[in-house]
Amino acid sequence: MSSYRTPQLARVILAGAIVLLVVHTLGRFIYTPMLPLLIADGYLTVQQGADVATWNYIGYLVGAMLAIRWSSVAQIQRTLPMALAVNVLCTLLQTQAESFAMLAFLRLISGISNGLVFVQAPALILEWLVRKGRASTSGLMFLGIGAGLIFSSVLVSSTAGWLVGPQRWWPAFIASVPLAWWGWRQLAQLDIPPFAAADKEAAPPSSKLLDGASIPLFLAYAGGGLGYILPMTFLPTLVAEMPDVPAFLHSGNWMLVALATLPSPWLWNKAGVLMGDAPALRLNYALQAMGVLAVLVLPSGWGVVLCSLLVGATFVGTVLLTLRIARALQPHQGPRLSAALVALYGITQLLGPWLTKLWLNAGGTLQSAFWLGAGALLWGFLWALKVPNSASV
Repeated sequence: MSSYRTPQLARVILAGAIVLLVVHTLGRFIYTPMLPLLIADGYLTVQQGADVATWNYIGYLVGAMLAIRWSSVAQIQRTLPMALAVNVLCTLLQTQAESFAMLAFLRLISGISNGLVFVQAPALILEWLVRKGRASTSGLMFLGIGAGLIFSSVLVSSTAGWLVGPQRWWPAFIASVPLAWWGWRQLAQLDIPPFAAADKEAAPPSSKLLDGASIPLFLAYAGGGLGYILPMTFLPTLVAEMPDVPAFLHSGNWMLVALATLPSPWLWNKAGVLMGDAPALRLNYALQAMGVLAVLVLPSGWGVVLCSLLVGATFVGTVLLTLRIARALQPHQGPRLSAALVALYGITQLLGPWLTKLWLNAGGTLQSAFWLGAGALLWGFLWALKVPNSASV
């Protein structure tokens, strides 16, 4: 096992958390609490808001598919800083996007860069941690998503009264620049030695991504992508349409999601260590499905609270457990398998806003569209039952 200094370990985990915060919350999920304000500004309609989200998810899918191609450590080290820079630049340009078409285009490019970074940064760090014998700490880098949700919520709410339309992107850009710069400086210093050479007489490992062990993981993750994206895109907008929700939830529902998300990487990282990653993943899907069902079957106030807390506390755990299981199932092509999983996640979460738009255009309600999310998470739970229990890094 290679030696390393504990401060270096902490710095690398922190850098990964900050990079994910920049692209996945300031670059992406800040749009969720911002959307009701953009609609109130007259800048977007609900349908246009769904379209913008869809273009961002298309970009995320494209970025993840590019990451399948650029999956070696050397390729990641070349493309990761460029993708991070493009993501921050898109946030800047969104402050000047006066038209729906320009915003949709910039969200597409932002999504591509987000997909690349979201695959490549965790994959690079996980490869480094595996070689240092500390793969069990990998989930901690996802703490950046929870912290970023809180940070983005504060940025949006604190500036809601004096920014209008595309100006609302300025706080995200100003915060992103120093964070992205520092995060990449730390990751650029990673030394990732190759694994020891394999036995020449042994059969070469298969390059197939799909086999009997990985197929259930892929199918479960498809349900996870479709299931979580509805509340994570439309919950604040849904709350704004519900007349009998307590007033504090109209301004505070996204903060509840963020607060629940903040400790969730540590909790699911610990659950994976104690229970095994596969059993923890099953529990994760079950709780997440209950969260989406809550907003459908419980009185409005309680439903919104439970949906915010349970979805917020689980969706990051789905990601970190799935990617770690994938690395254990096929250690010889961990980054490539991670990219394929994130691409699938991108496809299914792309379907969420698109299907929601079709449902709204057909006269359905935003709340009833959440049944699709609940069914998708139940699908994910059922397939997670078939993921091998022995899968752990």
